[in-house]
Amino acid sequence: MSEGILIGGNEAGQVFLNPRFANRHGLVAGATGTGKTVTLQCLAEGFSDLGVPVFLADVKGDISGISQPGSPHPKVDERVSKIGIDNFRQRGYPVAFWDVFGKQGTPVRSTISEMGPQLLSRLMDLNETQESVMTLVFEFADNEGMLLVDLADLRTTLEYLGNNSKELGSGFGVSKGSVNAILRRLLMLEREGGESFFGEPALQLQDFMQTSRDGRGMINVLAADQLIMSPRLYSTFLLWLLSELFEQLPELGDPEQPVLVFFFDEAHLLFKDAPRPLLEKIEQVVRLIRSKGVGVYFISQSPGDMPDSVLAQLGNRVQHALRAYTPREQKVVKVAAQSFRANPELDTFKAISELGVGEALVSMLQDKGIPAPVQRVLIRPPHSRMGRATDAERQSIMAADMNMKRYGQPYDPRSAHEVLLERTAAALQQQQQAEQEKKAASARPSSRGRESATDAFVKSLARAAGSSVGRKLFRGILGSLLK
Repeated sequence: MSEGILIGGNEAGQVFLNPRFANRHGLVAGATGTGKTVTLQCLAEGFSDLGVPVFLADVKGDISGISQPGSPHPKVDERVSKIGIDNFRQRGYPVAFWDVFGKQGTPVRSTISEMGPQLLSRLMDLNETQESVMTLVFEFADNEGMLLVDLADLRTTLEYLGNNSKELGSGFGVSKGSVNAILRRLLMLEREGGESFFGEPALQLQDFMQTSRDGRGMINVLAADQLIMSPRLYSTFLLWLLSELFEQLPELGDPEQPVLVFFFDEAHLLFKDAPRPLLEKIEQVVRLIRSKGVGVYFISQSPGDMPDSVLAQLGNRVQHALRAYTPREQKVVKVAAQSFRANPELDTFKAISELGVGEALVSMLQDKGIPAPVQRVLIRPPHSRMGRATDAERQSIMAADMNMKRYGQPYDPRSAHEVLLERTAAALQQQQQAEQEKKAASARPSSRGRESATDAFVKSLARAAGSSVGRKLFRGILGSLLK
């Protein structure tokens, strides 16, 4: 068995990531242009070679070349020689392309129910009162046995509660103003791509956890260059993936190697403006998901982008160069330097500012899970192409991908939108029958008083019928709620 995943090397020898501790999570940090993407690429290759599936987001569009062999180059040969790599060979890796918008990869969809009220509230930036309304929507749907699949289901249910809160009882009383505010946020979410993301068929996470015919782990590349333009949708989607993995995977303890490795690029977006309850949920998921055999690696500019409670859980660290020209930048460098286990032979603070492109300070977990003293190393070159795959190469991979056959075509099942439409239609029919009976009995003396509660309820349903029915969006199955 090999020593693990080769990270790089220096005069003292080569530095490896031990797969036994790969589920203890990690951090790849550094300023723009210092080599973080190449390090990410090397780590993904290493895990794939071990048969471990990988998920990563391609936020700049330049990681898709991992599917193609690299090209020989004198600088690559020089670095291979310096690090002392034997039998270095350019080769491509098994890749599955995914895309929330369905343009550069297999469509990725979730359902409203799977996302849950807490993440949806964060996605739409709702306040505490509005989040409580969202929770009532889910509770009402659960009580009525209705599926919340797409944005049409959510909108119709919201309007139904807003129009009929008196008739439904105090337990589902909601403010019309709060409902209207949420509906406006819902419209914004639609425009940012939510219409594409919520629907059916919904993603089954086991489709991320595949190996190729030669036994290498599949590298799942999410096209995120457009998605990153909606930072809240991007970060909420990745957090949803983590929470679903946590809920669905069995307990494994500490396996010999991970069952899946998850790379979270632009990680600062996950924590930006997150309310304290959500931060606590993120910290909990990161802390506990390691026992499911999932390794989470955050990619960001500085360790300071992470809350201390999350940073403390990241055992494997690669720090590329940071520049320290201002007092604020010097403080960031100091935080980064202090996050490593000290090496008496290395001035970590000074080294961070002096690192060249492709160099990094590295500390990996060693025997008994203890961090190794920080070392300055040259990062190994990738076996695959550094840069983009061509459109033709991407399309060829997508055409052969079985995932496209599963998820390529959306479908529209019966869910809350249809259920409430049917109820409203039935109520309208009941109202019409009641009116006919009144006309037939109009010749007979009758007491005429105020409108009955039943009549008022029927009329309110009629009003609801014209508000939002008929909109067509993709549907999905009821999934687990974030608990």
